[in-house]
Amino acid sequence: MSHILDIKTGGKPLAEAGKALIMIHGRGAGAKDILALAQHLNVEDYALLAPQAANGTWYPFSFIAPAEQNEPWLSSAVETIGKTVQTVLDTGIKTENIYFFGFSQGACLTLEFLARNARRFGGAAAIIGGVIGEKINRENYKGDFAGTPILLGTSNPDFHVPVERVYATANILREMNADVTEKVYPNFGHSINQEEIELANTLIFK
Repeated sequence: MSHILDIKTGGKPLAEAGKALIMIHGRGAGAKDILALAQHLNVEDYALLAPQAANGTWYPFSFIAPAEQNEPWLSSAVETIGKTVQTVLDTGIKTENIYFFGFSQGACLTLEFLARNARRFGGAAAIIGGVIGEKINRENYKGDFAGTPILLGTSNPDFHVPVERVYATANILREMNADVTEKVYPNFGHSINQEEIELANTLIFK
């Protein structure tokens, strides 16, 4: 099973935009849901692209299930993000002008894609997520972020994402030269808060 490339768009047309924001939705949500969040972000001049997962889920099991349980969906989902990035690059927008915003399952997928393909991106905000797998396979993660700003926000506890995995992810990203900001909110719940939006705007979309 593979994800058919189905990208919803918003903001400026790619041909007219100097920057692009790729938004990755969570389980049970959709591309249009996460695109609606862009109205709270400082991305008026960006092209917005949100790939849609088949049946609203990128992979069937928890992100900390054994990796093979989430195959072939996980590999297909990572490839979908790669194809979305390539869609942007094909219009002449440079890698350092490509940004990411992911929530929950979408945050996990965003972080997994970035860690496997580290280079100088514009920046990324990943709210309630971490790299994927029962155990972290550090060999999967290659490249150099060259100072790319990455915001990790989460609740502790969170029903889906253990805070230990968020910290471990932050450490890996730092080893790969990302400029990581992590914020842990006690008992906030599984959602995005106003401070995370403001941090994304000041740290990432500036």
